[in-house]
Order: sequence, then structure tokens, then C-alpha cells
Amino acid sequence: MSRLPRIDPEVVARAQAALPQAASVKELRAAQAILLPALAHTTLEQTGALLGVSRTSAYLLQRRFREGLASGGTLRARWGGRRRALMTLEEEKAFLAPWMEKARNLGLPVVSPLRAALAEKLGRKVAPSVFYRLLARHGWQKVASGTRRSKNGPKRPSWVIS
Repeated sequence: MSRLPRIDPEVVARAQAALPQAASVKELRAAQAILLPALAHTTLEQTGALLGVSRTSAYLLQRRFREGLASGGTLRARWGGRRRALMTLEEEKAFLAPWMEKARNLGLPVVSPLRAALAEKLGRKVAPSVFYRLLARHGWQKVASGTRRSKNGPKRPSWVIS
């Protein structure tokens, strides 16, 4: 059997006060995740089942409520976002800005020098998939050419800014 939680009475009082003032479902569930174990003596598994979430999510709701009290009442999720980004979105925009000008003046940009410039800026190799996702993230789209290439010259990938 799981151990019963020990919840600070001050946190319980704040959860009871926050319950009628909850502005979103997340805030309501976070307050309930504190009150159910404190008042009904439920375990995390039972609390999760009553709230319709997993045991881990019930714990995360409790932790988010406690952190919200410590940070002045704001509840925010900690997961999500670009944790492994090579550059911020602003840095990516700044990097692509001169290339966008060249693409507008000269026509369609060629991808290989752009990718080489990115690798030089970062000081490491850049996988093609990473590079193409960067272009897509900033609105560049590949122009679909015909299914056959002409025999006059090699087929070059063409990108446009949408």
C-alpha cells in the first residue's frame, strides 16, 4: 500500500481558497490534487483516478500548485519547448535575413551554400533534416518540379519563401 501524503496545512488552506477562484481547469485540478489527499486521505493513485489523470500527473499537479504559491500564484507547465535548439528563433531569423534578400534579388536560392554557411556559423556539421526543418519553420517551401529532370543539366533543389 502506498504511503499517505503529509501536506502542509497552510498549503491546504491556500488550495481551499484557490478552488472557487480557479480560472482554468488546470488550476482547478491542481487545487483538487492538494485537497483530495489532505482531506480524503487518498493516495496518489486514487487521486489520479479521481481527477482522471495518471499517478505521475497527480504528483505534477501538486508540485505545480506548490511552485505557484512560491512564485506568486502563477501556474505554468515545465515541459514543452525547444530544448535542443541550435539557435533561438531570433538568431535563425537574423541568419536567414541576408539569404532572403539574395533569394528575392537573384531568384531561387541554392540550398548547399546556405547549409554550409549554417554549419560554419555553428561550428559543427548540420544534418540535412535539421536544416530543412529550419527552412520550413521560417516559411521556405520547396518548389515541386516535374517528375523528370531535363537532360540539359543537373536538377538543383529550389526553394521559395512563402
